Amino acid sequence: MKAHDTGERIIRASISGEAVSAPGMAAGAKRIERAQARTAVARRRLLSNLPLIFIYIFLAVMTVFAIFPIYFVVQASLAGDQNLYVTTLQLLPDRPTFSNYVYAFTQLPVFNWLVNTTIVCGLATLIGVAFSMTGAYALSRFRFKGREASLSLLLALQAFPGLLAITAYYYLLSYLKLLNTAPLLGLALIYAAGDLVFGTWNIKSYFDTIPVELEEAALIDGASLREAFLRITLPLATPALVASALFMFVGGWNEFALANFILNANANGSNLTFILGLYSLQGTYHTPWGYFAATSVIISVPLMLLFVYARRYFQSGLTIGGVKG
Repeated sequence: MKAHDTGERIIRASISGEAVSAPGMAAGAKRIERAQARTAVARRRLLSNLPLIFIYIFLAVMTVFAIFPIYFVVQASLAGDQNLYVTTLQLLPDRPTFSNYVYAFTQLPVFNWLVNTTIVCGLATLIGVAFSMTGAYALSRFRFKGREASLSLLLALQAFPGLLAITAYYYLLSYLKLLNTAPLLGLALIYAAGDLVFGTWNIKSYFDTIPVELEEAALIDGASLREAFLRITLPLATPALVASALFMFVGGWNEFALANFILNANANGSNLTFILGLYSLQGTYHTPWGYFAATSVIISVPLMLLFVYARRYFQSGLTIGGVKG
């Protein structure tokens, strides 16, 4: 304000012909220059922060897109009716109730679906991790003819859509007598076969970061190759093993097409994973969305707890296993 007033006085003095002292003119000019400099700095700061502002706006929008589906399912599960949409704008239902959860626990075989899903995903994860870590160790530590071709073949298999092999899976399980006698086991074997490529590549990348001198020292001390692998390499590769296991488990947990094709081939339809159980709630003319949402929330809780428990291994296994191949 002082610089502005001084400038106005100088302008008025120049118009009216009044005398202005040289020190006053110099002080006024300096104040004007400082004000202009502050304005220029503020403008440059705003322009330099524009990309950051747009990034925060983008992240805020993406956060809304990520959180809104979860909020929508939770509020639908707390509604007393079975309608998915309402005509009024509200954050929560008018009368929140747990009746949909009570119905899910008492009238639906939720625990049976959860046990079946856990068996399939757990067995597929165990088989996938066991074969992936042995194959990854061989590709990482040994140099043999066809090694590079094997790695390229694994990538080619990963690019092949699994759904195109669904008919082959059906005939294979039928030939092994697993389609009607043990469909859960057959589905677990299919999931494990599909997980081998990712697991092998991820664990191999982690093995490459472990110094081979540690195993050589164990061999010099009298350990066998198997003992060096089990007691030295595997404990150090725990983050990669856990990260790969989580990916395998979650992939089977959310898979629908193969499970629907294999398990619905069972005549009595007793073996269902939870995602097929949710699909079975859909009626011809009406879908009980309240029961559907409540069951979805119930089934999601074990997976979230698993991620919370293993997140430190998950982060380390992905970052270290993905920087060197």
